[in-house]
Amino acid sequence: MPDVHAKFRTEVACYTAADPYPTIKNLSELTGIPVEQLIRYVLVKYAASASDALLSMDPIVFRKMREQIARAEQEGTSEAKLAAYEALRQMVSWLGMPVEEFPTNPARRHHEPSPSSRE
Repeated sequence: MPDVHAKFRTEVACYTAADPYPTIKNLSELTGIPVEQLIRYVLVKYAASASDALLSMDPIVFRKMREQIARAEQEGTSEAKLAAYEALRQMVSWLGMPVEEFPTNPARRHHEPSPSSRE
């Protein structure tokens, strides 16, 4: 059985080779927002808002999607088109993964009254 997460594992290995701390530290110094809050913001925004994450990842994800389509069109075979479809399906399904027990819009948590305060 093929490892359906092999590409993701490879991408994780690639991205974790870089150190994001200098960028986060510079952003913290520029904005006055503590490093810990910026890290949490990045993680929550990426993990909790698929559409925002999709838009934020345009240079990477959309390029990869376009490459899959271009390769299939260049080859022009049914097999190439099916392979591109499968690659795109995996990318889209990964982007749409739900985050368990997390609101779609975390900002709403702080603005909606709790059920007990509505009484």
